[in-house]
Formats: sequence, C-alpha cells, structure tokens
Amino acid sequence: MHFVQAKTILSASNGMNIYRGCLHGCIYCDSRSACYQFTHQFEDIEVKQNAPTLLRDALRKKRKKCMIGTGSMCDPYIPPEEDLLLTRRCLETIAEYEFGAAVLTKSDLILRDIDLFKEIASKQKAVVQMTLTTADDTLCKIIEPNVCPTSRRFEVLYEMREAGIPTIVWLTPLLPYINDTEENVRNILELCIQAGVRGIVFFGMGMTLRTGSREYYYHALDRHFPGLRKQYEHEFGESYIIERSSQNQINQLFHDVCEKNGILHRPDDCFRYLQELPEQYTQLSLF
Repeated sequence: MHFVQAKTILSASNGMNIYRGCLHGCIYCDSRSACYQFTHQFEDIEVKQNAPTLLRDALRKKRKKCMIGTGSMCDPYIPPEEDLLLTRRCLETIAEYEFGAAVLTKSDLILRDIDLFKEIASKQKAVVQMTLTTADDTLCKIIEPNVCPTSRRFEVLYEMREAGIPTIVWLTPLLPYINDTEENVRNILELCIQAGVRGIVFFGMGMTLRTGSREYYYHALDRHFPGLRKQYEHEFGESYIIERSSQNQINQLFHDVCEKNGILHRPDDCFRYLQELPEQYTQLSLF
C-alpha cells in the first residue's frame, strides 16, 4: 500500500476511485488489464489520501445536484478502508452537500456506513450495489477468495432493504463452464427476489478477457480447474468477449423472471436508475 496526493477525484460522469488496486483477489478482474496502465502491482494499493478534500472542493463548485458513484473500477471497501476511513469521509461529504450516492462493492464492510446511506437517502438518493456471481459459497471462495461469501452479501442486501436503502445487484461475470449454469442463475434470482432488489445489471452469459487480466485468469484456471484453460484457448482463442453460444435460453430465463417480479433488468434501465435523482432535488437551493 502506498499513499499519493491525487490531482482530481471526480470523472466527467461523476464517478471516483478512492483506491487504485484491490485485495479481493477475484480471478476474473478486468481492472488488472494492461489498458488501465497501472504503474504499480495491483495488490500494492494506491491510496488517494486527499480524496475527501478533493471531493469537497468538487462538490462546492457544482451548480446542479447529481449522483456520485464509486466502485466501478476498484472496490471502495477493501480491507484498508476499515482503518483509513476514506470512503466513509467521502460519504460524509456527499451527505453534507446533499448529493446522491451510488456505491458498488463485494464487501460487508459497507454495513459500517449504513448510517450515512440513511442520511443521504433522507435528503437525496442512496443506492447500494452488490456484485454476485455464484450462489455457491464454496465456489465463491475460489473465484473471489479474499472477500465475504455470497451468503453474507445477501445478508447485506437484506439489511439495506430493512434500512430503506434500494439495492442493485451486478450479476456478472458468468464464467464459461464455471458459474454459467441455469441452476446458478435461478438461485441468484430467487435470492434477489427475497432481498427485494430494485434491479439487476446483467450483460448476458460470459465475460471479457484482455492482456493482463487474461494471464491472471488462466493461471487461476490452471490451479483450480485443471484442463479448462486449454478448452478456453481452443474455443475462444484471443477473443475479448468470452461466451458460449448456447446460453440464449438462460438469458431469456433471466429477463422473464425479472419482468415477472418487477425487477429492472436491462442495463440501460439500471444505469438510468443509478444516475437519476428525484426531481425535487435536482436544483440547488437559493439559500
């Protein structure tokens, strides 16, 4: 772990990465890809120690309220956050300036900040997003080894529901021949229904691989799924999008179940929900 003084914190789309790198060890992580130009080892976390100050300065200058997002690139609740409190301090700033927040994580550490999500939601909008890839905790510990298992993540979703905080699940990626089964998708959908999630981000059956992430993923396949790497290389070659062509039935199952249960299930609809604010909060007060 190393500390830096960042120059900016918010992207053009109002997203932020408080940390750069991750310790969750997910075997499929796209953020390891060479295109992101990491100048340090992925597990050597870059900590933007001035993130709360930068965020405060950025929010002061905004003339219109908006949702502030984090977690799309690097998880804001990696283990160092427990002591560093940078994500919490950023949420405090969001609450103070009455902006909205949409946070994506795999960690139950987010429950520590449930008070802030409730505060944000009382004036604006707060959405908690949780990535789920498998309903099987044993498999979860293989493909996402250093983070809480799926069963615990569902407990987080339940607790957020009880607190009145809407949730979005990211059902991605679905790794060919590992977790891309109808049984797995059905089990996750059933748990999402029970947890009352607002939407599920789903890009279909498959994953993406490119230089950097591909090598890490294939090394994990060699360790945990002997022989599967050769099958990937034969079937997919150097393709960026890795998916089986025989999964249309499961894709349709996903959309049918979500439609029946009133769950947002088209990516554009989910993203629109994550970005929109209640109309009464979109303009700054004159006072």
